[in-house]
Amino acid sequence: MAAWLAGASSKLARSAARRLAGDLRRRGPGPWFLSSSTVPVLGPTAGDRRGFCSVRRFAGDSAAAATAEESENEFAAGDLQQVVDFPGGKLSFVGEMNFVPESQRERIKCYRVLDDDGGIIYRSRFQEVGKELALKMYSNMVTLQIMDTIFYEAQRQGRISFYLTSNGEEAINIASAAALSADDIVLPQYREPGVLLWRGFTLQEFANQLFGNKMDCGKGRQMPIHYGSNRLNYFTVSSPIATQLPQAVGAAYSLKMDKKDACAITYFGDGGTSEGDFHAALNFAAVTEAPVIFFCRNNGWAISTPTTEQFRSDGVVTRGQAYGIRSIRVDGNDTLAVYSAVHTAREMAITEGRPILIEAMTYRVGHHSTSDDSTKYRPADEIEHWRTARDPVSRYRKWVQGNGWWCDAEETELRNSVRQEILQAIQVAERIPKHGLAELFTDVYDQVPSNLREQQRSLLDTIKKHPSDYPTDVPV
Repeated sequence: MAAWLAGASSKLARSAARRLAGDLRRRGPGPWFLSSSTVPVLGPTAGDRRGFCSVRRFAGDSAAAATAEESENEFAAGDLQQVVDFPGGKLSFVGEMNFVPESQRERIKCYRVLDDDGGIIYRSRFQEVGKELALKMYSNMVTLQIMDTIFYEAQRQGRISFYLTSNGEEAINIASAAALSADDIVLPQYREPGVLLWRGFTLQEFANQLFGNKMDCGKGRQMPIHYGSNRLNYFTVSSPIATQLPQAVGAAYSLKMDKKDACAITYFGDGGTSEGDFHAALNFAAVTEAPVIFFCRNNGWAISTPTTEQFRSDGVVTRGQAYGIRSIRVDGNDTLAVYSAVHTAREMAITEGRPILIEAMTYRVGHHSTSDDSTKYRPADEIEHWRTARDPVSRYRKWVQGNGWWCDAEETELRNSVRQEILQAIQVAERIPKHGLAELFTDVYDQVPSNLREQQRSLLDTIKKHPSDYPTDVPV
């Protein structure tokens, strides 16, 4: 029987080769001529098959398809229907030479729920939000907006050294945070203080970090806005771009190994996708099937570098498919759309054990930071348009107020209350003493090594020689 099968397979291959050669002679040579001696390669025998990692999943895979593929060496008349189990994947063939195009004909559409006037778009599908949750989300968005305004002014007054706002991206901050659970691990970039605010970080704690006083849990070692809270599962902000992405995959994989009902989420801007860590993280997550949400804030600018100078692809969402990751593009200024997308992404990440990529389209209304002047590379009227006509806070308020859950009197009371609380927090933070200089050398080693002790002595000697060059409010 084995000899008969081998002979039949050989005859079948020669017949297919003759058909191919005849077709090519009739068509004539093209730009890339395929020799008439080309013979289709038969698939391996059962004994030669190589196993594959179980994490490979493709849209067309099914139990029925897998059974059908066992008979790999079947040809339909005049067509190549063979399927070969290459080490790199199980593939079928075509006779035409087709290059995958550099982009799709149409851009991937953007998921949206609220129109510009705060009305629900007809037939939109979204996660329902009740009154209590809706009001908490709105209150936090207003708080974040006012907090940014006042702390930015404090930096301009010279009271803190640096600040960075989330103006225009309040919906991304609060709505995404509201869709997560307290057990989910957050690895932020630096424009997500609203996520920490939602989780319970107080305005006083924000002020303490910015002023680097003794109540700052980072002991004044980090520059302002580099928040962190072990209590709230919020990793400390790190200045280097995109380094948090591979770390998020590792954190997510640990949650999976421990069978936790939680996921990790990491935030980054469009500029972060130009870093190698972005690509390494997506591939790492896809292969390990880590329950992690990659949340990209595409505001069009990596400081002063526009996306047109960063990549040629259709934004960021298309890159997920390249790595085998389910992805979605969402209106980042639409609070309900962001909430619904993250809520669903979290459920898929945990229950299906897979990474998800979310690209939130938005606009950074403020400067990149207090060290930047964005009017040097963006038109002032464009910024003003997004600040007023497309403000996510105002848009969401129209929906909340349209449901009869909010009124102008409550708006005034909320804004006055938040403003007073922030001003009070700043006054308190300014009066709290700074950490002592010795804290620069602690919390790394159990026993401070001799080289660090020498550095500490050298620093103290330098301060004694040049006291006027060092701040007087830092205990030596």
